Amino acid sequence: MSKKYPIYLLCQEMNVNRPGYYKWKARKGLKNQYERDRDLLTDLLREVHARYRSYGYHRLAAVVRRETGWLFSDNLAHKCCKYAGIHSRARRYRYRKTGEENIIYPNLVRNHWDANRPLEIVVSDMTCLKHNGRQYEWTYLLDTYNNEILSHHLTSRPGDRRPYFSCLKDLKKKIEEQTTPLVLHTDQGSVYSSRAFLEAHKDCNIIRSMSRAGTPTDNPIIESINGWIKAEMRIDFDYWKEDNIFDFVDRYVNYYNNQRPAYALKYKSPVQYRTELGFG
Repeated sequence: MSKKYPIYLLCQEMNVNRPGYYKWKARKGLKNQYERDRDLLTDLLREVHARYRSYGYHRLAAVVRRETGWLFSDNLAHKCCKYAGIHSRARRYRYRKTGEENIIYPNLVRNHWDANRPLEIVVSDMTCLKHNGRQYEWTYLLDTYNNEILSHHLTSRPGDRRPYFSCLKDLKKKIEEQTTPLVLHTDQGSVYSSRAFLEAHKDCNIIRSMSRAGTPTDNPIIESINGWIKAEMRIDFDYWKEDNIFDFVDRYVNYYNNQRPAYALKYKSPVQYRTELGFG
């Protein structure tokens, strides 16, 4: 057709920019810079996903930005992940009905988790880890200001109360010079509800708060993180291959606090978020 009609007339009729037509013709089917960048980004997302299979596209994009310094939108990362079939392998939480409040310790937080400083609202929970045919109970404390794990202890003895008291002991050391009260929010577990646990902190500047019975939505931060942590340990770190589960959990907590990008913290790690806001 170009032999019969002038190129400029064809471009004008088809509402095509003439220089753009010649650029397209010169490429001869080769990908443009945008398409090449998208392919490269997809490869980078695949590489990060191979290391952290539990991550969604937001967190994958954050890791790529941190490691490469490349600036791109989450929307582009989502399109690349969708095109490549990349998706999180972690399971999602299901809603449960609410229960009754504890008689001694009411729910003081009531899902108002807007802490203004570290060690203002701390939550605690115990979760189980299975390793080489044995079940371990892992108890830890989480600061809701930046989701940092303040203390953690692991035991292979079912029903062992020592990890709870060890975490409490660590917390008491952290607030020795703190004048403002700390709210410690937990579920209604037998150790948290016990007289011995109360006696262990009665002279400290700690105010107790408890979730309603059988209501994990009253403690959503740590309940959600429980699921993500175990999913990451299983999917990203193959923790069942570890010889020493105690050493592995210590290394994971160090990774979680110092390297793991968190959506709630604008994809910064808990320690990075805390130190950048001036809290040492």
